[in-house]
Amino acid sequence: MQRRKFLQSSLTVTAGMITLSPAMAGDKQPPQKEIYEWREYEMRFGSDHMQLENYFKTALIPALNKYGVKTVGVFKEWSPSEPAKIYLLVPYSSLDNYILINAKVKADADYIKNSAAYNSIPADKPVYNRFASSLMIAFDGWPAIVVPSAGSRVFELRTYEGYSEDAVRRKIKMFNDGEYPIFTRAKLNPVFFGEVIAGDKQPRLTYMITCPSMEERNKGWSVFVADPAWKKLVSDPQYANTISIIRNTFLVPTSYSQV
Repeated sequence: MQRRKFLQSSLTVTAGMITLSPAMAGDKQPPQKEIYEWREYEMRFGSDHMQLENYFKTALIPALNKYGVKTVGVFKEWSPSEPAKIYLLVPYSSLDNYILINAKVKADADYIKNSAAYNSIPADKPVYNRFASSLMIAFDGWPAIVVPSAGSRVFELRTYEGYSEDAVRRKIKMFNDGEYPIFTRAKLNPVFFGEVIAGDKQPRLTYMITCPSMEERNKGWSVFVADPAWKKLVSDPQYANTISIIRNTFLVPTSYSQV
């Protein structure tokens, strides 16, 4: 009995010490980081693209907006390829919210009604071949999407593949340790930064920036690489060999895109 009382007393004291620890009391809660779903639709040659776009405009986006997703982005290629591609960006406040909202959308009466034309497309006349989808979690230093101001705009989607998980982890650290202010100074306006947690070609990260024009984009990257802070970051040995492949895609928003 004495031993039991001693242990209980010790645990109580220890718990009190943990609760009252100044270091822990001063800790801040980490920011709530958004989850991004990114879809890439490869359109079927000769198909009517507006069938997919009307689905986005009249069914999917209104339903997502109804359940709290207010900034859905839809993009086309700045220089169209063949077959053409259409891109969809959907931000969620959390993984739980991603699951919950998608379940609500699928059961929503208005969504079901407004999707009827899209769902009745015959099997011998598909709109797209397939679409690829990935999920990303926002970076600590850029936890939420930033919607640019209205006006003519070019978006650059950049994907960095690393040779290992640690390589991508170090590259993300590099962003968090000082790259965001460099983007701002260079007027390469960031939209989102995401670590890919589900999708192909992993490990990788993806981010999006935007400028009023390609000329402004090219000027911005020249300013970026000449920035003393960038030169200091890129020369730091801890950030060596972080990226194996860089892919970039230039996009323009559709007239109904909310990003």
